[in-house]
Amino acid sequence: MMRVFLLLITVFASAWIHADVKDVRVWQSPDKTRLVFDLTEPLEHKIFTLNKPDRVVIDLLAAKSLKNLSGVDVNGTNVKAIRSGKRNKKDLRIVLDVNQALTPKSFPLKPNKKYPYHRLVVDLENKKTTRAVVAPVKQIKQTTGTGKRNIIIAIDAGHGGEDPGAIGPGRIYEKRIVLAISKELEKLLKKEPGFQPFMVRTGDYYIGLRERTAKARKANADFFVSIHADAFKHPSAHGSSVFVLSERGATSEAARWLADKENESDLIGGVSLEDKEDHLAMTLLDLSMTAKRNSSVQIGSGILKQMGKVSRLHKKQVEEAAFVVLKAPDMPALLVETGFISNPGEAKKLAGRKYQKKMARAIFNGINQYFRSHPPRGTLLASRLESGTKPATNNSNWRSVSQSGKPYSSKPAYRTYVVRSGDTLSGIAVKSRVAMSKIRRLNKLKSDNVWVGQKLKIPTS
Repeated sequence: MMRVFLLLITVFASAWIHADVKDVRVWQSPDKTRLVFDLTEPLEHKIFTLNKPDRVVIDLLAAKSLKNLSGVDVNGTNVKAIRSGKRNKKDLRIVLDVNQALTPKSFPLKPNKKYPYHRLVVDLENKKTTRAVVAPVKQIKQTTGTGKRNIIIAIDAGHGGEDPGAIGPGRIYEKRIVLAISKELEKLLKKEPGFQPFMVRTGDYYIGLRERTAKARKANADFFVSIHADAFKHPSAHGSSVFVLSERGATSEAARWLADKENESDLIGGVSLEDKEDHLAMTLLDLSMTAKRNSSVQIGSGILKQMGKVSRLHKKQVEEAAFVVLKAPDMPALLVETGFISNPGEAKKLAGRKYQKKMARAIFNGINQYFRSHPPRGTLLASRLESGTKPATNNSNWRSVSQSGKPYSSKPAYRTYVVRSGDTLSGIAVKSRVAMSKIRRLNKLKSDNVWVGQKLKIPTS
C-alpha cells in the first residue's frame, strides 16, 4: 500500500507570482543530502514522501525549470535520479528517486552579496543511520597492562558545500584548499604515536558553525583547530594568522551557556551545572573558558612560530576575535588563517600540494610541541612524561622543540602572564586554577602586591 506523508508548506509570496528554477546543486554529508534550488523569485512549495519505491516529491507552485534537471550530478549521494514535469498546467513537480527512506526538511534563503538570488534549501536526512560522531577512543595497551588513551585533535576544514568561502584568482575555492590542508594534517596525526585525529568535515558539504564545535565536543576532543584561508578587498594583503576567542566573546558565550536550559546537565570540565546556583555556575564557566583560552594562546603561539618558517605572517602574535566556531567552554580552540587567498601569489601557493603539506606540517608541529609538554591526564603521552620517558615520535623536527633532545623531566612548566589593570594576585590565581603560594614562590614575591605590566610566571602543571 502506498504511503503519502505531507511534510511542509512554506509560503514565500502570493501564489500568482511566477518563479523559475535556474539551477540545482546536490551535496552529500554523512547524515543528510542537501539540494539547493536557485530561483528567480520566492515561491510556495510543498514536500511529501512516497514509498515502494522510496521517493521525495517537491511541488513548486507557479514555476517552471530553466535547467534540464535529469542532468544534475547526483553521483555519490542518496539521490539516484531527478525527474520533473508539469502539474496542473502551472506547477512544477520534481521527483527525487532515493536509495532509502529519508526525512525531508526545507527552508528559504534570501539574496545576499555572494548569492544575489532567492534559494530554496531541501535537506534529506537519513533515518536509518545512527549519528555517531566518532568511534570509541582507541585504547593503547602498554607493557604494564594499563590502557591509556590518545589525545584527540578535532580538525575543522572551514566552509563547504553551498558555502565556498573566499574565492581567489582562477576560481580557487577556500573550501577545497582548507579541506586538502586538513586531510594532510589528519595524515600526520594518524602517524604520530599518542594522537588521534577527528575530521569535523570529511567532504564537500556544509556544517553549521555551532554544529562544528558540538561535533568536536561529542568526540571528546582535547583540542579544536579550524582551518581557513583569508581574503581582503585589496590583493596586496598577505600572511598567515592565528586567532583565539576574545575575552568579550568568552564572557558572552559563558552567559549564553548559563541561559540555555539544554546545557544545564552538560559537563564543563567534568562538572555538571544542573544543581549549581547561577553565580557558582557562572564562576565555573568563567574558570573553564579562561583556562582553555590560556591554553589556546599557548598552542597558537607555537603554531604561529612554526608557520613563520614556511610563510609570511600577517601578525606575529596570536590575535583575538569572537568567532562562533571557537566558542567551546571546555576545549582549547583556535582558528588558523593559512594565508590570503585573495592575494595572487599566496593563492597560487595555497593551491599547490607541496605548500599544503608544508602548512599542515607547521600546524602539526605546533600542536605536537604543546601536547608533548602539556599532555592531558590519562593519555599515553602523560604517562610517559610522568615516568620521565621521552615519548616516541615520528616528527623529525621534534628535537628542536623538545628541550633539544634532553631527557624528559616531571618538573612543572610555566607560562607568562602580563598583569593588567584591575588584576589582583588572588584573582590571577583563581583564573589560572593554581595556589597563590605557588605563584609567589615561582616569582620570588615578598608580598601579594602586583602592578600593571608586571610579568608573572604561572605554573601550568
